[in-house]
Amino acid sequence: MKKKLLSEIAIYHGQVKMPEGWDINREILAKDMIARELFDNTFRFSKEWDRLNKYIIEYMNVKYNIIVENKDSWENIYSPHEKPNISCEFNNFNIPNSPDFVLLYGVKIQPNSCFVKIYYDNNRKIDRVWNMPIRDNTFIMFPGNLKYQISENKSDKLNLIKTITYESL
Repeated sequence: MKKKLLSEIAIYHGQVKMPEGWDINREILAKDMIARELFDNTFRFSKEWDRLNKYIIEYMNVKYNIIVENKDSWENIYSPHEKPNISCEFNNFNIPNSPDFVLLYGVKIQPNSCFVKIYYDNNRKIDRVWNMPIRDNTFIMFPGNLKYQISENKSDKLNLIKTITYESL
């Protein structure tokens, strides 16, 4: 008897461990995020964002032999007790321009204040949910066709999450 794996739902997650001297300054990244939101600045580049993006691209290539390139990125700033809606970055009407992966990065997260729910199907077992806490300096990367939701911000301070989408090459 043989087995052939036709598809797989993989979620990549972990702490961003930069080489010594190249740490991401999350305070600067947080200030950049808030400034862009306050002043409606569409220019989204910063040195700290570039370090994070390059880390993820190299991490996926070296660790999993998956080559990705950045498609888009944006800020998510959640007020105290705010509960975001369910999101999905995949567009069934524009599949070629939909991302292959979505990455959530905890820029400034109050301890134990939120998690991400990722919705998936496992054959006939539909509407499954996988929960994972979001913490400072950690990332969660998952297929772009999955629905997801950030839980309510249970703290009395802002939570800042950077979202980056990727295309697989």
